Amino acid sequence: MPPDTVAGVLQALAGRFAAAGCDTARLDARLLLEHVSGLSHADMIARPDARIAGHDLVRLNAMAGRREAGEPVSRILGQREFYGRTFEVTPAVLDPRADTEALVDAALPLLAAMEAPRILDIGTGSGAIIVTLLAELPSATGVATDRSREALAVAARNAHLNGVADRLELAGTDWANGVEGPFDLVVSNPPYIPHAGIAGLSREVREHDPHLALAGGADGLDAYRALLPQAAELVSPGGHVIVEFGAGQHDEVAAIADGCGLVLAGDGFTRDLGGHIRCAIFARS
Repeated sequence: MPPDTVAGVLQALAGRFAAAGCDTARLDARLLLEHVSGLSHADMIARPDARIAGHDLVRLNAMAGRREAGEPVSRILGQREFYGRTFEVTPAVLDPRADTEALVDAALPLLAAMEAPRILDIGTGSGAIIVTLLAELPSATGVATDRSREALAVAARNAHLNGVADRLELAGTDWANGVEGPFDLVVSNPPYIPHAGIAGLSREVREHDPHLALAGGADGLDAYRALLPQAAELVSPGGHVIVEFGAGQHDEVAAIADGCGLVLAGDGFTRDLGGHIRCAIFARS
């Protein structure tokens, strides 16, 4: 197959990425080629001999060099798909993970029967969680906080991009300081990596996600000690608090919540796509 055709370019890119140690070489190659060429996945399957324009090959080669250097595809493209929607990502925000969709899956059944639920997202980052919940629940309204004004600007653009900006209030503050409740649901995916563990993260994460969104203190639990007492005050009677955490942290997070008057509710813990305990659902005791 000629090197400037869809099939030839995909093969060459996938080979370069695999040689650089990328675990998702073929997928990465396809996503970059889709972005540059405007071809869909279906187009590529139907027309493997389609020629790629020379100027597109130049752009693609530059992007491929960034991927070989360890930059995630989402950072190169400036966007990430989350729960079937497109979100802008910049160096100011955590790259949304598919595992975080477990939090959304846990939240939606709790709110589905409510007429006009009110939701608080503490430390929103890109806004992926709160924007998704508002998009899935057309009668819901929300408040999203973040200490980073750059992150709040990204969240604002994502709210506009996904059609929920008129139902979302953004607040620049630490955790939930100054926020007025009550809320039917409080959610958060805070920093939870212990300081000593950051050096061992993949370079895609370590070198490209903001340190502020990763570092959770000596044991990774500083954020929960700060936000769970606030969540307990802000959640309405009958409401719920859902937080995401790292591997093996579920018992410690539950103990912190218990000390704030929050008890495991519903399914208690939920698992991510890999089967790991990822989130906890709490209610006021």
